[in-house]
Amino acid sequence: MCIRDSTSIAALKRSRSNLDALTKELSGVSSNTKQSYVDDRFWKPELDKTGNGYAVLRFLPAVKDEDLPWVKMWSHAFQGPGGWYIENSLTTMNQKDPVSEENSRLWNSGIEADKEIARKRKRKLSYYANVLIVSDPKHPENEGQVKLFKFGKKIFDKITDKMQPQFEDEKPINPFDFWEGADFKLKIRKVDGFWNYDKSEFDSPKPIADNDESIEGIWTKQYPLKPFLEASNFKSYDELKSKLDKVLTGSRSTGTVEDMVNPPSISETPDVSPEAVAGSSSNDSVDDDETLSYFSKLAEEE
Repeated sequence: MCIRDSTSIAALKRSRSNLDALTKELSGVSSNTKQSYVDDRFWKPELDKTGNGYAVLRFLPAVKDEDLPWVKMWSHAFQGPGGWYIENSLTTMNQKDPVSEENSRLWNSGIEADKEIARKRKRKLSYYANVLIVSDPKHPENEGQVKLFKFGKKIFDKITDKMQPQFEDEKPINPFDFWEGADFKLKIRKVDGFWNYDKSEFDSPKPIADNDESIEGIWTKQYPLKPFLEASNFKSYDELKSKLDKVLTGSRSTGTVEDMVNPPSISETPDVSPEAVAGSSSNDSVDDDETLSYFSKLAEEE
């Protein structure tokens, strides 16, 4: 004979799930199935109604136990007959990558149509750094916060130009220094439908805060950057090769330019090797990171 504990039964009855609460949660799960994950550690600018964007950032120095105040990431984003290929490139870690190998094969064929395909599949370079949001007119609640900022070669070129100025009358500065760095005035315009950063500039050097205590408070809020380069953020060569074969319908044939979506061209430099692309320059007004975001959005919509 089973003797029931009336106390346990009472507790069980009180803990019964409410149908309305379950229905509400179920509705929430259903509505969120197509929503992508947003990492609130990152800051990203927004444009106003006129298509312009403005913010003031301060690039921050390396965190404890890290040598550099930035990390860089190579990635690929393109569409083929079998779908989208949007993946981090193993060349980031100086390893062989199947897309780079395929691009080398295409480029070395000497056929102009093959070279055009290689150009459209070239690597995109992104940088990650810690920044202090000094001014964000679109979202003032961000001001005073330390965030991660992902940006492309255009902005990084402005950083290097400050560290290694081209003219004798310009004094080099370290934009990442707490005391002798400078605020970065991020100015964005829409040019031919894409974000342009040409008018962005650094202000005059000055301390990031009035006292060392405030500076230390900023420093302790920074995020480590090395985790972005951990192996867990990259698929293996075999996994990437399988994905590439699927996107290209498993064929080693080059296909035609018409088979590919015509994304905005980042550069006329082919993705032949890590050294060749790393040493290339781009005169295009489109930022690599913005283009990658554009590709990702298209892939999510399909």
